[in-house]
Amino acid sequence: MSTNRFAFFKGEIVPIADAKVSVMNHALNYGTGCFEGIRAYWNEADEQLYVFHLHAHYERLLRSCKVLQIRLPYTVEQLAETTLELLRREEFRSDVYIRPLAYKSFEGIGVRLHDISDDFTIWAIPFGKYIEKEAGLKVGISSWRRIDDNAIPARLKATGSYVNSALVKSEAMQNGFDEGIVLTQDGHVCEGSAENIYVVRNGVLYTPGITDNILEGITRHVIKQLATEELGLQVVERTIDRTELYAADEIFFCGTGVEVTPVVEVDHRAVGNGEIGPIFTQLRSLYYAATHGQDAKRREWCSPVYTSVLA
Repeated sequence: MSTNRFAFFKGEIVPIADAKVSVMNHALNYGTGCFEGIRAYWNEADEQLYVFHLHAHYERLLRSCKVLQIRLPYTVEQLAETTLELLRREEFRSDVYIRPLAYKSFEGIGVRLHDISDDFTIWAIPFGKYIEKEAGLKVGISSWRRIDDNAIPARLKATGSYVNSALVKSEAMQNGFDEGIVLTQDGHVCEGSAENIYVVRNGVLYTPGITDNILEGITRHVIKQLATEELGLQVVERTIDRTELYAADEIFFCGTGVEVTPVVEVDHRAVGNGEIGPIFTQLRSLYYAATHGQDAKRREWCSPVYTSVLA
């Protein structure tokens, strides 16, 4: 199956062509929506599609909704089951990206969050690599700064706030880099345009803390668990200075879209010896096993879509 055929829209699964909003839609005009990105991985040996950390994503979505005063008539369990049913209808036999979106559905003028209608949709598409760069990424420090928690909270996956990410990404690529690293308002390392970041120095993993205006990433937490539980490594959450990137042994991004992707150059300076590092390599293998339902200790992280083998 090369594309998607359905969406969950206005309370039911409908043909994708029928899942449309008006040009007057509040979320379209003002960015008043919040979303999740969820991956599902096809396991050929099991003939199964596994959705990774499905419930954790919906728990985060409902937290985002709370900030935006979006009220959804669904529990985490209901959202998860609706997603699984949508995927069953699609009959995907490949890796998939799932996009749930909660949004202000009011049609009219007026910037506010209260006393206007809400709605919710889910769609999914076959999806491979977010960044095709097996040899590692060459990145640059962005001239744009990350939005502050007291402006638009970065831990909130608001549709409007991703203008900040788009500015970072386009600047980086148009300047010849693969990706950008954005700093906080006070000049400390925050994250990529849409990815959390880990820095390895002397065998210790460092990552910005949740008060450094980062998205509280689900993949970020998974990497922390795998590093500590499987590799016995120390993971430290703290403020990171820009020049620590130049002195790093390894750097990598992580996130649902980017998965786990190495950085081999920052601002034209090689990271370590300029090659993919051993800690990243081990973590990538562990992450692949976990996401594809191959890690027996962590099968609860994966929600199987199909109850029987597909025809």
